[in-house]
Amino acid sequence: MYYIGIDLGGTNIKAGVVDETGRIVAQAYAKTQAQRPYGDIVRDMAACVTMSMNHINITQGDIEAIGIGIPGLARQNDGSVIFCTNLGWKDIPLRTEMQKYLSKPVFIDNDATVAGYAESIAGVSKGYPCSVFLTLGTGTGGGIVINGRPWTGRHGIASELGHMTIALDGVPCTCGNDGCAERYTSASAIIRMARQECMTYTDSLLMKFAGGDMERINAKTVFDAAKAGDEVACRVFDHYCDHLAVLINNIICTLDPDMIVLGGGVSHAGEFLLDNVRRKIPRYLLYKELPYAELRLASLGNDAGIIGAAMLGRLYHTEGV
Repeated sequence: MYYIGIDLGGTNIKAGVVDETGRIVAQAYAKTQAQRPYGDIVRDMAACVTMSMNHINITQGDIEAIGIGIPGLARQNDGSVIFCTNLGWKDIPLRTEMQKYLSKPVFIDNDATVAGYAESIAGVSKGYPCSVFLTLGTGTGGGIVINGRPWTGRHGIASELGHMTIALDGVPCTCGNDGCAERYTSASAIIRMARQECMTYTDSLLMKFAGGDMERINAKTVFDAAKAGDEVACRVFDHYCDHLAVLINNIICTLDPDMIVLGGGVSHAGEFLLDNVRRKIPRYLLYKELPYAELRLASLGNDAGIIGAAMLGRLYHTEGV
């Protein structure tokens, strides 16, 4: 039997057929065109599912369940989207709408949660009972797996790690609060800090890497300049890694997981990022002599959303959620 995983983003819809081991055997894509009515988007999600099934000549009868990862929050009891900022959705009956096209059980959860679950099933944290996934992109998202199960808490918000407050009266966040972790640990944070520095240090190597245009500075520009030894980029990178180490320490103090996995665009800095953050973590630990979570890079890349959503469908369907 197979499971369907749908990764719904603000830019793209990705759907795939996944086997019981977490291996994608077929997939299809479409543009989200997020400004459209939700009914049109759901129709295209279903069309992607159908295309992926057609690739390997299977029918709905071969599918056990459908899982969907969304950039927002959902209610499991009725399969509705509470809100999804990137799409402008609020109180959308996603399960009901999807079942107009595909008469299968549908389960929905946050995209970072399903990506973290995917890593625990088929990725770098496979075999570790308790893991935490941090996606470091435009914002900072989180996925928590405890005893092999995704954990989102009583009200579905337990994995919103990017909105833990780490700076009182800090930088305003898009959520309406101040000092959220994602304002210091995301790609957007790196860009903001770098541009602020370059307003003073206009002759830095970082500015040269950006062609003299601050608008062209991105996280990769900062990392490349830091690797080249630019003082300004190194200062931004060091500041960034300090904040990421603080967030990781907060996770360790709260959950004490086996592993913390870094994913998202910023994680493409690879060992350069990993080595620097690893060096900083011990400074913040309470019990410095005890073992603590391994810090690793995600391994599934863009496939994590499809795999995690499908495996979420398998888990909840098997348990009769």
